[in-house]
Amino acid sequence: MSRLRWFLALSGHNPKLALTDSLILEGDLRVNDSIRFVMLGGFLGAGKTTTIARLARHYQSQGLKVGIVTNDQATDLVDTQSLRSQGFEVGEVPGACFCCNFVKLTETIGELSAADRPDVILAEPVGSCTDLVATVVRPLQQLFGGKFDVAPYGVLVKPSHGSRILRGEEQKGFSPQAAYIFRKQLEEADFLVINRVDQLPPAEVEALTAILKQQYPGTPVLRMSAKTGVGFEALVELFDQKGVFGKRLMDVDYDVYAEGEAELGWLNSSLAVSTSASVNVDQLLLDLIGEISGTLARVPAETAHLKAIAMGEGIYGVANLVSSDSPAELSLPSGSTTAALEVIVNARVAIDPEELTRIVHASVEAVAARHGATVRFNQTQSFRPGRPNPTHRLLEPTK
Repeated sequence: MSRLRWFLALSGHNPKLALTDSLILEGDLRVNDSIRFVMLGGFLGAGKTTTIARLARHYQSQGLKVGIVTNDQATDLVDTQSLRSQGFEVGEVPGACFCCNFVKLTETIGELSAADRPDVILAEPVGSCTDLVATVVRPLQQLFGGKFDVAPYGVLVKPSHGSRILRGEEQKGFSPQAAYIFRKQLEEADFLVINRVDQLPPAEVEALTAILKQQYPGTPVLRMSAKTGVGFEALVELFDQKGVFGKRLMDVDYDVYAEGEAELGWLNSSLAVSTSASVNVDQLLLDLIGEISGTLARVPAETAHLKAIAMGEGIYGVANLVSSDSPAELSLPSGSTTAALEVIVNARVAIDPEELTRIVHASVEAVAARHGATVRFNQTQSFRPGRPNPTHRLLEPTK
């Protein structure tokens, strides 16, 4: 398979960047070819990974080749491993959000193209990121011309935190700065999707829909369950629309944005679990998420998202928790028992990162002991995200 090389002659990081960037291509991406670029945003725990997986399966059923690009502030991302475990081609952009590592985003797409040129790229940005239209959508449209066919930008609405933020109710552990990021994510969207409707009473779904239509007039609002597939057809129809999108002009206070991101303690930890007998993988995951979330609730510290993946020989299981008010759930049951596992834990919590590390490590050891297992920690990254510094920020929409 021929290689795809991207050479960007960047003309600087000025927000009013002159479009002098050049693109040299070799291999499969010819002048008249374009890759459909579908990016799905949403706050931490909104259900982006589950939706991306369902979209990937849909496009594959249409005979299309699909590549997925995940994104995180650190390495050891549960989402990447979860999607790969389902058989998808996945590239990862670690260490910064798409907007702050735009070149790595295009390089990762190029690497997926070199392996087996995709018809569709599904991109999942960091859930604490906003201003993605100005920093990702418009740069792809304007700097790469017809090389990418950019789909409408959709944003998933997370009901557990979204309802409280949109009603202006006090957030447990979440500051106005974090709520600012959530609101800005909705403001820039071409359309909004209320996810997890299967878990909500119909009256609550109607109330949340009415609030969104009132506060974001003119923005289409869909209702969907990525888990069950209810409403999924409407999502596909919107993503399949053709045209020029990302036209909403949006002011962003990067000082407030930076404060909101820095509120969250960010932890990615990889570890090995072993036992002389077999352990129930799914129960281990649920116990682990429950132990961590229970300790955080007693602090108290609001959880934005907490998830863990367990991997063994032919075994994959994922459990997650999307807020302090929600129960832990198996998003990808393994139905397996085994004596040895590799586990990755991702936590995004409004708490000091060092305290978060202590809680996670103590919880892991306590759960392992209850299951008669031993633990070896391989790597733990724990920090607060730094100030966002986008590679490009194009304020004028494509005409």
